[in-house]
Amino acid sequence: MRIIRIPQSSLSAFFLILAQAGWVLFSASLYAQVKRVIYQPGPGDFKYTFGQSRPVLKVRPGTIIETYTEDCYDGRVKKPGDLPTEVIPPGHDNPQTGPFYIEGAEPGDTLAVHLISLEPVRDYAISSYFPDFGILTPTKYTAMLNQPLPETVWWYQVDKKKGTVRFQSRQGNFSLELPVKPFLGCLGVAPADNEVRTTIVPEAFGGNLDSPEVRPGHTIYLPVNVKGALLFLGDGHLIQGEGEIIGTAVEAAMKVVLYVDLVKSWKIEWPRIESDEYLMSLGSYRPLEDAFRIAHRDMVDWLTTAYRLETMDAYQLLSQVGEARIAQVVDPNYTVVARIPKKYLPADGQETPHQKIRKLKL
Repeated sequence: MRIIRIPQSSLSAFFLILAQAGWVLFSASLYAQVKRVIYQPGPGDFKYTFGQSRPVLKVRPGTIIETYTEDCYDGRVKKPGDLPTEVIPPGHDNPQTGPFYIEGAEPGDTLAVHLISLEPVRDYAISSYFPDFGILTPTKYTAMLNQPLPETVWWYQVDKKKGTVRFQSRQGNFSLELPVKPFLGCLGVAPADNEVRTTIVPEAFGGNLDSPEVRPGHTIYLPVNVKGALLFLGDGHLIQGEGEIIGTAVEAAMKVVLYVDLVKSWKIEWPRIESDEYLMSLGSYRPLEDAFRIAHRDMVDWLTTAYRLETMDAYQLLSQVGEARIAQVVDPNYTVVARIPKKYLPADGQETPHQKIRKLKL
């Protein structure tokens, strides 16, 4: 494991104060500059659960972290003929980089994680069908008499200059280039109540959300459950359809650059995302309709607390202009994203953490 700290003085300090709802952003306003740290994990440094693991690095709010994530196959699938179930050790799905201890983070606060860039580090990426996994096959919890489909691997060539991956059919000679739309399948913190969850699970702590909204340019808000928050990330995806129906995206090891900040005394129950155009709430549970309810209930709460809409008015507005995305329907909990365009929200004059971070032009 190699840890390097590199200060970056090209960005001046900024003052971040959120008056609304008692938010106070504990941020780079407290420091003379935005700092950059580089963390390069070694083969034995990845984690396979979300929980209170020993942190790999302590960072201050208002820091840029540059790091690396391994693919969901633990880097074990090295050629097209490798079957994941034969080469991945049990329990080594979705290796996580971290956790990072965020100084000053306490239960009741919220992390603001702004993704700056995601880049594939190899010239190939992988997708596959795992037996007993996926929406169109029998699983442990969807018990059927018919046998699973055959385990299958698709090998994608990555063209970094063009920003594409090439799909090649396993049967016949059909192929085409697909545009890369990179995002992190996993981003989360240590769960509450001393829980430890596997890295295939999404829930209130974040985790294996598999949402294409966890992408560069967006700010992801995560509830802090333990001192230091303990931030995990991994499972890079180059492209994925809504629902991730076969169980995997086009999976890749990634170089990740992100900015992490801390919103003091802003307590949220579920992960949230803010982009320049949207507010988004994420609900992860089963059945699918409960994930849908969680996401939309959380969005109503957000509208009432941050934009001072009365509950029934927020409910009505969301009903008419809201949008819903199904991130995935294959993990132990399903994930739904409730979205509302910001152009329909009251203009209260208060800047959000995302808007303040965007002013840094990271």
